[in-house]
Amino acid sequence: MNHKLDLVKKANIFFRDSMKRCAICPRKCGVDRAAGKKGYCRAGNNPVIYSYLAHHGEEPPISGTQGSGTIFFSHCNMRCVYCQNYYFSQLDEGAEVSVEALAGVMIKLQAQGCHNINLVSPTHFVPQILGALEIAMKDGLKIPIVYNSSGYDSIETLRTLDGIVDIYLPDMRYSDDAQAKKYSDAADYCEHDRRAVIEMQRQVGDLSLDDEGIAVKGLIIRLLVLPSNVSGTRNTLRFIRDKVSPNAHLSIMSQFYPTFKSYDYSELSRRVSSDDYQNVVDEAKKLMLNNGWIQEIPPESDTGFFGTNIKPCKP
Repeated sequence: MNHKLDLVKKANIFFRDSMKRCAICPRKCGVDRAAGKKGYCRAGNNPVIYSYLAHHGEEPPISGTQGSGTIFFSHCNMRCVYCQNYYFSQLDEGAEVSVEALAGVMIKLQAQGCHNINLVSPTHFVPQILGALEIAMKDGLKIPIVYNSSGYDSIETLRTLDGIVDIYLPDMRYSDDAQAKKYSDAADYCEHDRRAVIEMQRQVGDLSLDDEGIAVKGLIIRLLVLPSNVSGTRNTLRFIRDKVSPNAHLSIMSQFYPTFKSYDYSELSRRVSSDDYQNVVDEAKKLMLNNGWIQEIPPESDTGFFGTNIKPCKP
């Protein structure tokens, strides 16, 4: 833990003035967030939290028996028209907190018995998270850190997290930048996402579990299947096998449902069909990517991730 704390301190030095000309994510807006200016992600100088909880709806080795200590950050550096968390990712609901308060949330989740600290949409708040981690680690935080992102991450930022993040949980949303631009306003998503996932794999390797089946280190890749092959997930699977790891753990998700601006796009105005989903699962099997989890096609009334809805709360 002392070694990790030393790495956090060094990272904090690296990011000390980063908010004055923000280049935390691939957009590199260059705005002075320290002075209250806001770039593409609309985040200012302080972290903003929508909710935190012991989450029992994540992948089994992340949630375990006691839950994942999940912190949902507001704002986002993407504009996914189908975002299921749009009320805080796009409409910016949430509570602005201090770095010290964020550290307190981490300690509180550990005290509740959570297996890890699960940072959801952390990309635009990496410097603030590191500041909170330094405080929390000095106060006894010792459970694994999960970096749960869209995958639209800067390679330079990720390199500063080497040895600090224990478990990476990125999305691989698209295999075609034209689709990424159309549905998420991220015209260079594939390049950054793929480089990011390769770097994550380099840092933490394949998923490793403790004797109770709880994740302690490694990479889990989330693949959200979209209707009409919008996500191009089968191409992404081949990339994972050839460039990331043939032993990669995948979470192939069927939970898409039309929400937010989805109905503006006819191809997204329906749920994922059994054929949409099964084609991806079959491709994974064909490529011998056999580690991970699949979901059933959810009923029309189910809108929660792994059956768990997120409710707002203020730290």
